[in-house]
Amino acid sequence: MAKRPASAYVCGDCGAEFGKWQGQCGDCGAWNTLAEIRLAAVTGGGAARGFAGAADGTVVRLADIEVAAEPRLATGFAELDLVLGGGLVAGSCVLMGGEPGAGKERLLLQALCELGARVPALYVTGEESPQQVALRARRLGLPLDRVEIMAETATETICATALRRAPRVMVVDSVQVLHCAELSAAPGTVSQVRESAAQLVRLAKQTGMALFLVGHVTKEGALAGPKVLEHMIDCSLMLEASDDSRFRTLRSHKNRFGAVNELGVFAMTDRGLREVANPSAIFLQRGEETAAGSVVMVVWEGTRPLLVEVQALVDASALGNPRRVTVGLDGNRLAMLLAVLHRHGGLMVGDQDVFANVVGGVRVLETGADLAVLFAVVSSFRDRPLSRQLVAFGEIGLAGEIRPVPGGQERLREAAKHGFTRAIVPAGNAPKQAPAGMEVVGVRHLAEALAALD
Repeated sequence: MAKRPASAYVCGDCGAEFGKWQGQCGDCGAWNTLAEIRLAAVTGGGAARGFAGAADGTVVRLADIEVAAEPRLATGFAELDLVLGGGLVAGSCVLMGGEPGAGKERLLLQALCELGARVPALYVTGEESPQQVALRARRLGLPLDRVEIMAETATETICATALRRAPRVMVVDSVQVLHCAELSAAPGTVSQVRESAAQLVRLAKQTGMALFLVGHVTKEGALAGPKVLEHMIDCSLMLEASDDSRFRTLRSHKNRFGAVNELGVFAMTDRGLREVANPSAIFLQRGEETAAGSVVMVVWEGTRPLLVEVQALVDASALGNPRRVTVGLDGNRLAMLLAVLHRHGGLMVGDQDVFANVVGGVRVLETGADLAVLFAVVSSFRDRPLSRQLVAFGEIGLAGEIRPVPGGQERLREAAKHGFTRAIVPAGNAPKQAPAGMEVVGVRHLAEALAALD
């Protein structure tokens, strides 16, 4: 019988396994992502003998399973609860990532201190000493007698302590520094991160404990570690920050218990992170004078509308190949919209440099921003400011048609709540009765939308 290999090579991006090292993963095509892991020895004889000696598993019909609606555990932060889908679910595992200095440990420490007043809470630190964590908590004015803390990186010790102390909520900072004694690989490698996370997730499911895992990010901004890590957890959150802003945005990239791409907004202060109850207000801090190339759009983030300002600058290019620069938008989609503007709007900007920016550091990926982006481009190209009371949203097709977007009524109500009196929207989103004090103009084609600007 062939001898089982003692090690294998696993791709850090897709989790595919190979018998020997190679420069490129044969499954996902990524380069230099294979890392060696040690394989556990197989006990017993062949596969047939092993299966025959195993005990039968418990099998039930799906209809016989009783499902009870368990109440969510509020974290004390409405924005965090919103991103989580309404609060913490018992037995859930949440992975929190972010750039260094974004404030992920600070946010979790604040939430854990709030939760500690109601349920047993445990903070496991593997990167800082307990004294450092206590010093931060004192500086933020947090209650110190509500949370237990432990400095440990051994996964087996953490699991044994959690079984003995029985916390309802546990934070582990971070998953990249954990190590399992049965593996010889160094902490942070694919095998250590995968096995450590698997043990902690299994513990959370068995005990009903809500688990937070802090994760590092790579230089490209993605979560470090194997891709299978994101498959094991229930919710993946990313705390994003810009260098020149005190605001932080928390976005969910995966959520088994709520909406994906939900957005929460926080402000960094000397007393820690404070939630922003009305995010649209901070993104609408415009100057006294209305400049050309600026328009407000209503985007849909998770389960709520958000008003943000988009700016465009169109200027004659001195280069043979004019530049297309975007911040917070998809550059390829801007190039497509400019082509549609030329073909169906009769406006040629092929010899112009076009710069587009979403104010406030928000990244907008939905197609509902198409109409507002083109309005900003047209306003800058014509050097004609648009009304400060105008909002716009809508998707633009390659044939120049204006397509409706989800949540049209909620977007209009959000705009009316902030005092906007005119909206240019797709005809499919135009309501039979507009919100009080607002004029809603429904358009079906790009040429019709441009005519509504005049």
